[in-house]
Amino acid sequence: MFLNSLHNSSSSLLCGCCFSFMQLLAVFILVFPCYGTRTTQASCNQLDRDSLLSIYNGVSTSSPLNWSVSIDCCSWEGVSCAYNGRVSRLWLTSRGLEGKISISITNLSHLRQLSLAHNQLSGHLPERLFLSLNRLEMIDLSYNSLSGQLLASGDHLPTSIKTVDLSSNNFEGIVHSLFLQAARNLISFNVSDNSFYGQLPSVICNFSASIILLDFSLNHFNGSIPFGFGTCSNLRVLRAGFNSIMGSLPGNFFDLSTLQEISFPGNKISGPLSNGIVNLTSLKVLELYANELTGPIPHEVGKLSNLEYLLLHMNYLNGTLPLSLMNCTRLTKLNLGVNSLSGAIRILSGCKNLGVLLLSTNFHHESLSNEGNLVGSDGFPNLMVLALGRCQLNGTIPIWLAKLGKLEVLDLSENAFTSSIPNWLGVLPNLFYLDLSNNLLSGQLSAQVLGLPRLVRKQMADEVHYSYIELSLFVKPYNLSSLQYNKLSSLPPAIYLNGNHLSGNIPVEIGQLKFIHNLDLSDNQLSGIIPDSISYLTNLERLNLSENQFSGEIPSSLKNLHFLSSFSVANNNLQGPIPTGGQFDTFSDASFLGNPGLCGQPLGRPCTDLRKTTAALSPADKESLETKVIFWLTFGIGFGISFSVSFVTVGLSSRMFPPGSCCRRIFYQL
Repeated sequence: MFLNSLHNSSSSLLCGCCFSFMQLLAVFILVFPCYGTRTTQASCNQLDRDSLLSIYNGVSTSSPLNWSVSIDCCSWEGVSCAYNGRVSRLWLTSRGLEGKISISITNLSHLRQLSLAHNQLSGHLPERLFLSLNRLEMIDLSYNSLSGQLLASGDHLPTSIKTVDLSSNNFEGIVHSLFLQAARNLISFNVSDNSFYGQLPSVICNFSASIILLDFSLNHFNGSIPFGFGTCSNLRVLRAGFNSIMGSLPGNFFDLSTLQEISFPGNKISGPLSNGIVNLTSLKVLELYANELTGPIPHEVGKLSNLEYLLLHMNYLNGTLPLSLMNCTRLTKLNLGVNSLSGAIRILSGCKNLGVLLLSTNFHHESLSNEGNLVGSDGFPNLMVLALGRCQLNGTIPIWLAKLGKLEVLDLSENAFTSSIPNWLGVLPNLFYLDLSNNLLSGQLSAQVLGLPRLVRKQMADEVHYSYIELSLFVKPYNLSSLQYNKLSSLPPAIYLNGNHLSGNIPVEIGQLKFIHNLDLSDNQLSGIIPDSISYLTNLERLNLSENQFSGEIPSSLKNLHFLSSFSVANNNLQGPIPTGGQFDTFSDASFLGNPGLCGQPLGRPCTDLRKTTAALSPADKESLETKVIFWLTFGIGFGISFSVSFVTVGLSSRMFPPGSCCRRIFYQL
């Protein structure tokens, strides 16, 4: 019975499998011809081919495209076609194209993606471009020199459009609602870095409920922030920095639960920062720097637990740092500089991911805690940039800074720190930018401080990526007495110790800083000679030793610093000739004034005596010259003595031995 049942079951299963296989085979036979037909692409449409050639012939390029007339245009570089042979994608980014966009582009009516970004295209857009390309889903014309207005000839975005990037061009005029009204599927709209003006077009939110990114930065928009942006229910990124926008953030902004970035720097936004901003719990970036904000930072700012960038510098904020900031554990960049804030830095040690901390021009006349436990073993573990310049902080440089093993940039300039420069600064493994200028530091400049590994060893210097720090930072410009607010794209390896009370000699170990670019020791009480080892700093671009008490001569070996573009030893006690050759032929007299003993160009003071003449020589040249001088002096003196003795002897012999005397003949033969 069991075997019969098993046999019947097996037979049924086998029949079922055979039936299923036959069904699949039938479906495959029916579908395969259709599939084969769909994958066979038609040849390039003749109109599209001619239009592409017209576009290409209308521009010039230093790197020609591989568009051979003998090849199907669907196989051309940067061109893709649909199955019907119509061009659906034209992608010619960064091809060095120069000239105007041909009107022939409007014939590519099946185009869905168009990118001509990062070229040198100019002129106006072809008339009715968007109306003709009514299947277009993405257009990127960024980083060109295109001009004109967007609503020319009644043109407007098609319904199909999802992404528009017209940034970094010369477009102007108003972004009119008629240009946007049909764009019901728009997701991203970027017109930054142009010359648009008027009110921000918040009406865009009424036309497209799916808008995610809006970027109006670097234009001439004015007026207040429209209330209409609060209706963009899916908006994640809103940027309108560096315009002339005024007023405050609309209240309905704070209901946008999806908002991840608010960027309105460089405007005239005023008033207090609303407490409602803490409702934006998805917020990752808040950039409101360089505005006119007043009042305290909202005390519940710690609710923004996803915040990564908080940039509120250059405002009129006051009050203490909110304790809740320690809850912003994802914060990587915090810039609150140029405000009037107070409070302790201790609360920020809870921000374990903080990499950039800029608090310059705050905490006036406060002391920076010197407690070693301020930063524990896990405090500020990722901090790379710390700027506390121009805060007029007093006390000594705190020991807890020694625990910042990843620190690369330290700015403590224009404070009132006293005592000597701690030796442990010289062993911070990643530090390549140190600014302690304009403090009250005293004592001698130790060799340990001049041992920064990143400036000494090539392997570590090669690991420094100077352009990674795209941040706003207080940096002392060379030859200026005050700090200046700079937007930096790079930060040179540098040591600024100027404007203190340092004394003693410059250690010869300064020559080990082979990868330093800027060195400023001016306005101190340093003395002794300028060490010849400075000539080992072959990457040096700026050297300022002015306003000290240096004596002796300027080492002639400094002329071998081929990258030296700025140099000053003014107001010291130097003497001897100014070196000539190399970069020294480019420096003005201002670099040497205030040294009565210096001579030569560019001071126009002649060097006359031998000591001053030999001062411009290298040690080896001096030794050779001294040897030659001694030789010729000895030779001359010997010759003079011999001549004198001979003259006297001849005179005596004339009297002692008459002419013809044998004794006289013998005397001359000796």
